[in-house]
Amino acid sequence: MNIEGIDRVTYGVDDVAACKRFFVDWGLKLVGEGSDHLDFETLNGGELWIRKSDDPSLPPAMEAGPTVREVIWGVRPGSDIAAMGPLPKLDPNGVGIGLRVTRKRPVDVVGTPANVWGQAARIDQPSPVYERATPVEIGHVVFFTDKLEETTRFYGALGFHLSDRYPGRGHFLRCSARGGHHDLFLLQTPDAKRGLNHVAFTVRDLHEVVGGGLHMSRCGWETQIGPGRHPISSALFWYFKSPAGALVEYYADEDVLTESWKPRDFQPSPAMFAEWAVEGGIDGNTRRQKRG
Repeated sequence: MNIEGIDRVTYGVDDVAACKRFFVDWGLKLVGEGSDHLDFETLNGGELWIRKSDDPSLPPAMEAGPTVREVIWGVRPGSDIAAMGPLPKLDPNGVGIGLRVTRKRPVDVVGTPANVWGQAARIDQPSPVYERATPVEIGHVVFFTDKLEETTRFYGALGFHLSDRYPGRGHFLRCSARGGHHDLFLLQTPDAKRGLNHVAFTVRDLHEVVGGGLHMSRCGWETQIGPGRHPISSALFWYFKSPAGALVEYYADEDVLTESWKPRDFQPSPAMFAEWAVEGGIDGNTRRQKRG
């Protein structure tokens, strides 16, 4: 089906005003608003919509409280979506789903080259210091599920590829054979609940992960964990608690995979989640680790 990635994420929320403050601080562009809704964009035109939880246009919620209600996946221009036949309005996990020809646009954005041993990619050029982040795109979504295998088969039929897995517990899926490590992660915990874990936003590089996180800290938003590094995808991350539900993540420098990639098996553990991480985050004013 040539799915390219996430085109739009829609939340159902209780506090629209708090979500406005949060996502403006997060670095998204507010392109539309009303008393009961907000429309945001990333740099490449990826959409994040905020709607009141009782909005009748929303798909039903998979869990109580504010959460993601729908994910729209973008396909390449020229794709024949109708040829796929009717698509269910919900995936097996209860998340609203849709397809459309992508509305994302190319952007002239480049992360900072790194000088690694044996290959200096940045000459006579200091690395930047970001005062805040401006996310490039919505990179991936992560859901708790009680139907791991069924939901994985559903997305496999849409052309998703398995990147890595926690056998019987979690599947990292990417939209196409060539692309970032995952666009969707499905996690089945021992209590087998459904719900949102987080929505992740791609930024340019490690420096923007840190600059964005420090800005969010200065704005008073609470870190869940980070900065840190995922050993499975290699991505650098920083997670914050969101008034729209669960968590949001800044991330950069994830692995890029091809048709040659063979899925690996891992056992869930704190070390598999994070090679290293700062508990409680870094205070945006002192630039030092927060203390409880």
